[in-house]
Amino acid sequence: MNADVAVVGGGYAGLTAAQALHDAGVDVVVLEARDRVGGRVFTEPIPGAWIDHGGQWAGPTQRRILALAARHGVELFNTYDEGDNIILRGENRAHYKGPIPTDRTDLAADEIALLLELDLMGLQVPLDAPWEAPDAERWDSLTAHSWFEQNVDNDEVRLDMKGLVNAVFSAELREISFLHFLFYLHSAGGSTKTITVGGGAQEQRFVGGAQTTANRVATLLGERVKLEHPVRRITRTDASVTLEGDGFSVEARRAVVAVPPPLAAQIEWRPMLPVDRDQLHQRVPMGTVMKLHAVYDRPFWREDGLSGQAVADSGSVAVVFDNSPPDASCGILLGFIEGDHARTWGLASPEARREEALRGFARYFGDRALKPEAYYEKSWAHEQYSRGCYAGLFPPGVWTTSGRAIRTPVGPLHWAGTETATEWMGYIDGAVQSGERAAREVLEALDVPRERWPALLASEPAATAAT
Repeated sequence: MNADVAVVGGGYAGLTAAQALHDAGVDVVVLEARDRVGGRVFTEPIPGAWIDHGGQWAGPTQRRILALAARHGVELFNTYDEGDNIILRGENRAHYKGPIPTDRTDLAADEIALLLELDLMGLQVPLDAPWEAPDAERWDSLTAHSWFEQNVDNDEVRLDMKGLVNAVFSAELREISFLHFLFYLHSAGGSTKTITVGGGAQEQRFVGGAQTTANRVATLLGERVKLEHPVRRITRTDASVTLEGDGFSVEARRAVVAVPPPLAAQIEWRPMLPVDRDQLHQRVPMGTVMKLHAVYDRPFWREDGLSGQAVADSGSVAVVFDNSPPDASCGILLGFIEGDHARTWGLASPEARREEALRGFARYFGDRALKPEAYYEKSWAHEQYSRGCYAGLFPPGVWTTSGRAIRTPVGPLHWAGTETATEWMGYIDGAVQSGERAAREVLEALDVPRERWPALLASEPAATAAT
């Protein structure tokens, strides 16, 4: 099989790159290991509704995924955000509205002040080169845990910051560098956007599920998308690349590798990749998260004036949302188990996890939550071709030693994936941005005339490899 460009990975990054290249008249093939497209976005139809097992939301500043969905006729609707949210501190229960719990005004004031301080620090981190931040070496030598221990005296504030990192990174404070923490917040436009529904990253959902747009892109590309084609070996020269798997081989002029770092590490590279790129693959693990859905005949919590949104400072199910369809024809509670809790419960039986999940929902919404009509779960650490979610985690030292390789092409190889994004890293929008950037790099490398470039690529300057 021959093509101008081969794309490894049929998630949003790979599909975005492939569509842009196809629109420019470039012969492209997408090699996807799974039996579906979408990557870390996976929608399962259920009677009368759907379940999004992976990424599912979009916010008002996530312009790329919103534009892509609009281009393919996929509509969005607002996440249910009416009524009171619930917070449990220990077993003490309180109601509040907005992104930050206000059950204790003194604590809320301290947390708002801290988040503002963190956002201001994050602005010092260049999005295209975090290693050039004024305090990059120091910040990258600390875990987020160490920084909070050294700079935040209030134990309850530190506990809430642990909850923020669990929810946003699906990881523990000790697992990420403080520089990465600041970069991530900056790439999202600030901490508040990462935890907010109205006006934030969780504002809208996709009618029919978040995978719908990916499916429509794949339909447009047709036979150019090859499912169940895991790439095992990539051999490169200065001017070409050969991609091999079980029973297939593809010869191309360029390749876009759009898979998470741990999966790229499993590919056999001939010749070996440069050391900084190889180290990046070895040193960036994935977050650990389970998504749990309980389906009821109706969203009964709304009858009690509740939004369905809940958080807790303890317990395995510490973040909950109302994930019901827009017509409320059934009620769906979505819960997350993240970080250490996800690793622990990943070793348990499905029956034990179901019981734990329903106990978690009942802590917030009472015994009615114990008897759903259906229950679904997804452990992303058990997904062979993801190995975790939401994104790769950058521990101390990675940005300042290997970070320069994150987007730097290696001969005919280009890199995509939400981990390579400079805006909304870790989100669907970041994946789309990375695919657009990789497509620009390839079009330039192939000397494709600008008049053939899709308008969405021509509207932004071509990316410059980080050095």
